[in-house]
Amino acid sequence: MNFMLQDLNWMDVERYLERDNRIILLTGATEQHAYLSLLTDILIPSRLALAIAERENVLIAPPFNFGVSELFLDFPGTISLSPASFDAVLNDIVDSLIMQGFSRFFILNGHGGNKLPSRLTELHLEGLAVISWYDWWRSDAVKDFEDEYGLAMDHANWGENFTFNRLVDSPREPKNTVNLDLLSEGNTAREVLGDGCFGGEYQVADDLMQLLFERVVEEAASHVAALKE
Repeated sequence: MNFMLQDLNWMDVERYLERDNRIILLTGATEQHAYLSLLTDILIPSRLALAIAERENVLIAPPFNFGVSELFLDFPGTISLSPASFDAVLNDIVDSLIMQGFSRFFILNGHGGNKLPSRLTELHLEGLAVISWYDWWRSDAVKDFEDEYGLAMDHANWGENFTFNRLVDSPREPKNTVNLDLLSEGNTAREVLGDGCFGGEYQVADDLMQLLFERVVEEAASHVAALKE
């Protein structure tokens, strides 16, 4: 089965809706991630979504590649939306899909600046749609992994450094945690963040990252399974 809308025509989707009304939406950002891809916050949820879809036979909508990333606009390549713009686009995406018969949405979010629009919360509370918002890096699976291996995930450090979004070798020495309070004292993001990483190990063993990936997929897939009528 093809899971991504790009690989389907409208008739394929209509046949899918005859048996299922779930869909995975991907939200993230195009922003600096130190030595990692500018699309890290989309590449990670996209890979997770494909693994989830293969387990649950559920469709994946095209990714919403831009998020609320104003903090990083000093870094070339970052593209930011206002919160109002982000909310408006995501609301329109959900409205379009509801009109066609989708009613159960798993929103797999890859960026901390993005929040669930209040209107989608209202749709959920009113019973007009089932909306599940999942910040993968804040999941119980990740927290348990951090505790087990004595690691702390942060922006652009080891926790986002997978083989598929790694562009160059990362520094071998860990970085001291940056003091984000300095941003409120008139310092620029470039001055405070340096290369853009928030601190900690830049990279850990690939087999550990594969284990982390599999644990997040397992947890997220259980949420998607729970959406099925």
